[in-house]
Amino acid sequence: MKNTILNLNKVKINKKCIVCSLIAQGNERRRLLDLGIVQGTKIEILGKSLSGDPMSYLIRGIVIALRSECAKKIIVKSLD
Repeated sequence: MKNTILNLNKVKINKKCIVCSLIAQGNERRRLLDLGIVQGTKIEILGKSLSGDPMSYLIRGIVIALRSECAKKIIVKSLD
């Protein structure tokens, strides 16, 4: 699955990926950019909550929780 292009919410736990682009708009896009989620950012998928949403991600050395609705607007390339 290496180098596969997909939405962040589709990447499996304990896998790594790199951001290709954002399809979010408006305030949601601004929030993602403010979190440092820009093209070339490496992301590691850490786990999910008991309900399955949100999921936790390691981004630029910090753990961030994103809901699936938001994560699906981040296009990534799998590194594993």
